[in-house]
Amino acid sequence: MKTLKFLPLLLLFVLASCSSVRVYQDYDKNADFSQYKTYAYHKSGIDKAEISDLDKKRILRSIDEVMATKGFTKSENPEVLINFTTKEREQVDVNQFNAGWGFGWGWGWGWNPWLWGNTTSVNRYTEGILTIDIIDAKKKELIWQGEGEGALTKRTEKKDEKIKEFVSKILEQYPPKK
Repeated sequence: MKTLKFLPLLLLFVLASCSSVRVYQDYDKNADFSQYKTYAYHKSGIDKAEISDLDKKRILRSIDEVMATKGFTKSENPEVLINFTTKEREQVDVNQFNAGWGFGWGWGWGWNPWLWGNTTSVNRYTEGILTIDIIDAKKKELIWQGEGEGALTKRTEKKDEKIKEFVSKILEQYPPKK
């Protein structure tokens, strides 16, 4: 019966560890994050992002959705400015499996007839890094930075979903819990 009580906790842990986006954050420990409730975008910074305008719109929409759920509102007189940058790099994973020798019948090492030959697999993919900066609008100082990295997709029908995952995972950590 005790295991039934811990099963939902274990399931939550397993599902949380399956995320394909790795997230990191850093922030100014002297900043009072409770004073910030309005935001706007740092347009000149976002314009420098080297991605398509469609992907910029996807990121901005996702940020708006997450910030709204956290109780923030867009403003002409914002308390914080939001900027983002992107990077991407090609990744290549090479795995080589040397089969043919291993555990055989009985004890110890020996020849195994079911594992014959060598196999090499090559997996190429694009890894992306999305960095979201939150800047104190009055002081013009960076107060929080979140970064997410993970595999990207070129498939248009999956881009919205992937970008939402990146943004929500990054902003999940904002404001920081002291």
